[in-house]
Amino acid sequence: MKNEELNQIWNRQGKGSSTITSSDIVAKAKKQRHGQFLVIGIISTTVVILLIYSFFFATRWNDFSLGLTLMISSLIFRIILEGITLYRKENLLIRLDHKSFKAYLRKHYRIRLGVNYVITPLCFAVYIAGFIKLLPFFKTAFSPGFYNYILISGILSLFFLAWIIARSVILEIRFLKHIQSN
Repeated sequence: MKNEELNQIWNRQGKGSSTITSSDIVAKAKKQRHGQFLVIGIISTTVVILLIYSFFFATRWNDFSLGLTLMISSLIFRIILEGITLYRKENLLIRLDHKSFKAYLRKHYRIRLGVNYVITPLCFAVYIAGFIKLLPFFKTAFSPGFYNYILISGILSLFFLAWIIARSVILEIRFLKHIQSN
């Protein structure tokens, strides 16, 4: 191959890979929308389980009730936050043209970075505080083996949840960089 042919191929590759079309944006928005519905569904299921558990076992106000309240409130706050961002983006997707929606997405993902770096860790910390408040009650109510199971599975679940959150933050940062570069 000649040098000119290689330069032409190189230039075509650079142009083709860096442009974002409206169908790319819609596909990314649908993928994130699906992910948000999945997150809302998982968190809602957890809230329902915690509410049922608290209805049957939290008969009076004490640290046990406080722990459940902290866990439930942090999850409900996260559901509301996800719902608001999902609703706002859906409405704007319908009303805005390609260029305006792309500008909105840049702003949206910058706000999401703030959510991911400030609000999500706070919700996570409140949830952990609630879990820690429940541990003394679990220790007295259950056998040592089951308590150890709750302790180990709870810690592993928290690490797994932290990994999922970190992964989603990384993906959102990559998408924001991709949008900003075009």
